[in-house]
Amino acid sequence: MTDLQTSLFIIGGAFVVGVISYNKWQEYKAKKSVERAFSGSHDDVLMKAPAGKESAEAPVRHEPKLFESDSDAKFDAKVAATLPHDDPEQSAEQNVLEPQLGNPMAGAAQQTAAAVRRDLPVDELIDCAIPLALDAPVRGDKVLPALQSLRHVGNKPIHFIGEDANGDWEPVAHGGIYSTLLAGVQLANRTNPLNEIEYSELVSRLRQIADDIGAEPDLPDMMEVMHTARSLHQFVTEHDAQLGVNIQSNGAPWAISTLQAALTRQGFDARPEGRMVMSDGEGGLLFSLSTNASAVAETTSRLTLLLDVPRVAPDRDGYGAMVACGRSLAARLGGVLVDDSNQPLADIQLAEIAGQVDAFYREMDAAEIPAGSVRALRLFS
Repeated sequence: MTDLQTSLFIIGGAFVVGVISYNKWQEYKAKKSVERAFSGSHDDVLMKAPAGKESAEAPVRHEPKLFESDSDAKFDAKVAATLPHDDPEQSAEQNVLEPQLGNPMAGAAQQTAAAVRRDLPVDELIDCAIPLALDAPVRGDKVLPALQSLRHVGNKPIHFIGEDANGDWEPVAHGGIYSTLLAGVQLANRTNPLNEIEYSELVSRLRQIADDIGAEPDLPDMMEVMHTARSLHQFVTEHDAQLGVNIQSNGAPWAISTLQAALTRQGFDARPEGRMVMSDGEGGLLFSLSTNASAVAETTSRLTLLLDVPRVAPDRDGYGAMVACGRSLAARLGGVLVDDSNQPLADIQLAEIAGQVDAFYREMDAAEIPAGSVRALRLFS
């Protein structure tokens, strides 16, 4: 067999394989179209309208309706001064966060109080929300396996909520029936903002899920999402405040074993990772304590109380409780309250810091991210 004949055989074989592959692809596309067209043709007792309410009209596809809430506008106005400007002459409107990228509250839910909306796992202020328009209403138990396959991109959590027959939004759950779905990816946390790679991964995987459940995602522009994510992360960076109060021994170092008992009596709980924490009595944390010693050390001459300011609500008075605890420990252990430079902390200095904490809380309230709120706990994590 000559080289020419061999080449012709190879070319012919490749052509045949190509034709077969193309036909298989066409069959797959046709099959998917048929499945989608007839997937809702069977009666489902959970989907059927109550007796006497059937309509002769053909069902209308339910499109998601997003709106720009009043809280978004308030955020833009109040946070503009706290976010950085790349150009000093650039208007504040170009530098504030852009929660309008995906606002999950539509229809009847638009009238729901903002405090209730923030309890949902998809938040219009700190998440990039992506509507998933459905071909027909879906049951939660049928779509949950697909949705639960996408929980994170990078270190950013992803959640899904759905709109029920009453127009209310809720986390997608077994037993629910939803006319619209909404995916939300958190835009930033303490570590970093959502980046291009993470967003591209989200889009790719979300499209596959949408194809599996018969939905069409309405994807926002990547550049706008990146701008919003960076602005939100800048806000987090500028408000990531932690306050420390130290108790310095006036004499000999304290034995760690003795400290453990004293701290337990003071109300501290030991955590598995080795931290000592003061609970707020309702499952949250007020502040933590460090012995400033290694795991094998037997003594220490310095304790540090630490308050994670944005994660503690003002009404908990975390700072006041921390200072009171520090004074009590200093009196019981024979120590003195000092700053990080080992200088004694006078009452007037502690009062000045308390005023700064109050101002910090007001700034967070103005940004509609109150300290200790669900939003703050998610962002400052």
